[in-house]
Amino acid sequence: MSDAFRELLQKVGSGSHTRKDLTRWEAAEATRMMLTQEATPAQIGAFMIAHRIKRPTGEELAGILDAYDQLGPKLQPIASTHPVTVLGIPYDGRSRTAPLSPITALLLAAADCPVILHGGDRMPTKHGIPLIEVWHGLGVNWALSLDQVQTVLEQTGLGFVYLPYHFSLAQGLVAYRDQIGKRPPLATVELIWSPYAGKAQVIAGFVHPPTETMFTEAFARRGVSQFATVKGLEGSCDLPRDRTAIIGLGQPDGSALERLLLSCRDYDLAGKDVPLTSMTQLVEDIQAVLQGKAIEMMQSAIWNGGFYLWRCGASSDLQSGLAQAEMLLTSGQAQAKLQQLKAAVSAFVAVPS
Repeated sequence: MSDAFRELLQKVGSGSHTRKDLTRWEAAEATRMMLTQEATPAQIGAFMIAHRIKRPTGEELAGILDAYDQLGPKLQPIASTHPVTVLGIPYDGRSRTAPLSPITALLLAAADCPVILHGGDRMPTKHGIPLIEVWHGLGVNWALSLDQVQTVLEQTGLGFVYLPYHFSLAQGLVAYRDQIGKRPPLATVELIWSPYAGKAQVIAGFVHPPTETMFTEAFARRGVSQFATVKGLEGSCDLPRDRTAIIGLGQPDGSALERLLLSCRDYDLAGKDVPLTSMTQLVEDIQAVLQGKAIEMMQSAIWNGGFYLWRCGASSDLQSGLAQAEMLLTSGQAQAKLQQLKAAVSAFVAVPS
């Protein structure tokens, strides 16, 4: 048993009148001891549920990110026309709506805006479809070493940090999520974690407004101003079409978020969000969109692609971004990017790092 960890557990696990928030350093230490299993299983499970009940602070999230930076993987800086964008998406996947981020990532990469995604396999508590399975259905197997992912990123502008291969310490804590039956604060950190050593723009999905406040506080403490928050589909970065998209844009001077409220009806893209029915149908729909076919998902892909092309600097405004997204899809350029990605990944033998 770790006596040092027990002291941190006592701070967050006391009653509502006596519990205390951790300092940034204490949160980093607690995370380090959980990742390295210096804390016992009983201590780790107790801390996760107590911290969830207490609710993390922005300072604590900053400390957890410090530990991730110390112990986690980092893709190295690459030369690019536009800054690298990291998409923060819930690791426990999707169960109701079709994920669009693979299409968005291909569109951005086709426009010379590099993208890094990260995640693992099916994960509690939702056990929804994770990104790794969607990519596999498209013929892209991200079971590569980190050095190989680095090469793919440099060649194609796309990279994927895969927990089981690249961050085994974090993968070792996944079982606790199932055992406690709730998402721990680590699940919140994954939305704002950047596994990239260079300057990157972080896009963080969220559901509840207090989460966005925690994001902004953590970013401020870590000196990150290039970020955006998206009240997206199932907490992802995917912009909805059946309601107004609520977006917060980080400001270079660290001032309050610039708030965007975007309705697809204002851009003749009104419609319903595409439901998730099966993996087979999802892959077929994504492939149809990449082939330029006018199915319902095409409208969602244009809506999302247009916004992110604008946000990442490839287009001067949203209207231009929407037109560019449609052009990249109907001209076959996004499909060509997928083929390039498949070739780059297939050039390696899948070997764990």
